[in-house]
Amino acid sequence: MDIMKSFSLEGRVALVTGAAYGIGFAIAEALAGAGARIVFNCRTQANLDKALADYKAKGIDARGYIADVTKEDEVAELVAKIKEELGGVDILVNNAGIIKRIPMTEMSAEDFRQVVDIDLIGPFICAKAVIPGMIEKGHGKIINICSMMSELGRETVSAYAAAKGGLKMLTRNICSEYGGANIQCNGIGPGYIATPQTAPLRERQPDGSRHPFDQFIVAKTPAARWGTPEDLMGPAVFLASDASDFVNGHVLYVDGGILAYIGKQP
Repeated sequence: MDIMKSFSLEGRVALVTGAAYGIGFAIAEALAGAGARIVFNCRTQANLDKALADYKAKGIDARGYIADVTKEDEVAELVAKIKEELGGVDILVNNAGIIKRIPMTEMSAEDFRQVVDIDLIGPFICAKAVIPGMIEKGHGKIINICSMMSELGRETVSAYAAAKGGLKMLTRNICSEYGGANIQCNGIGPGYIATPQTAPLRERQPDGSRHPFDQFIVAKTPAARWGTPEDLMGPAVFLASDASDFVNGHVLYVDGGILAYIGKQP
């Protein structure tokens, strides 16, 4: 067996949702580096145009489309276009997601539903749309971007934790229902990742000290640092490739060891 060849994604088509920036962009970049052709979606033309320019700057010939992952008709149309133009989806990465940090007793049901719609129902809709084509091809890889909140709770993230816990179980159920069709569905659970969105939580204070939340995360992480989008690249390529053909229904936590660590004694 050529072990390095088993990690190749040459000839594969990867749909990465919400991959205009951040974690999704890094994962798409990694899959492209392994040989995959990248397709992604945005909800607005402005975001799509900027993302296409960013991919071009990286030397990646990505295709972008306008589609909302919470709308079945738009996702079905997107998947049909991919099949017509590229031959269908081999790899789906359900990355699109949002978080609303609101105390539960102050959170409206509308806000709760919006998080669940994007973070859980969106992956269901996208997986449902690509699975028939994967069955037809005789293979498929689905990677759901879960979270440490698939396992842990924390104040102000009730909707996010509920959605990501549900996504973990959707991952296991897709494995259970379609593993016999040679479809592997796994998850990646990122830890705290240094992105532009989390930059305010890592800014130095006026006295030069670390932000309190930054101190908290570093102290809780055995690796003693925040993760980077690049830390997710290898796991994504592994789960998208033939190297993971007997890995199914698993969530790979890329968290620097947080979930394994009880923390230092005060």
